[in-house]
Amino acid sequence: QVRLAESGGGLVQAGGSLRLSCAASGSIVSINAMGWYRQAPGKTRELVAAITSGGSTNYADSVRGRFTISRDNAKNTMYLQMNSLKPEDTAVYYCNAKGIATISKWSSEVWGQGTLVTVSS
Repeated sequence: QVRLAESGGGLVQAGGSLRLSCAASGSIVSINAMGWYRQAPGKTRELVAAITSGGSTNYADSVRGRFTISRDNAKNTMYLQMNSLKPEDTAVYYCNAKGIATISKWSSEVWGQGTLVTVSS
C-alpha cells in the first residue's frame, strides 16, 4: 500500500521560512506527478505547487516567487521550501501523488494526512 507522510509543519512568524517534506513508501517503482495542496479553515482545498517526474513545475499565483517545490525521485520524496511566509499561508498542507506504480499495482492518486502550517502576524 502506498503511503505519503508529510513533515516539517509548525508555527512560524510572518516573514519566516519552513520546509515541508513528503516521503512516499510502499515498494514504489515510479511516481508521475506530485504536488502540494493546502486547505485553510472554511476554505476549499487548493493547489499550491506541483512537479512532474521530469521536474516541470507550476505554482499558484499566491505563492510564486516565495515557494519552491522540488523532488528527489531516487528517494521518492518531495519538498516545499516556503519563504517570506504570510499569515494567509496558514493552512493544513497536503501531499498528493498521481500515477504511482509499485511492484504489484498502479494507483491513480494518493493523499497524505496533512501537516499544519501556522503563520503568526
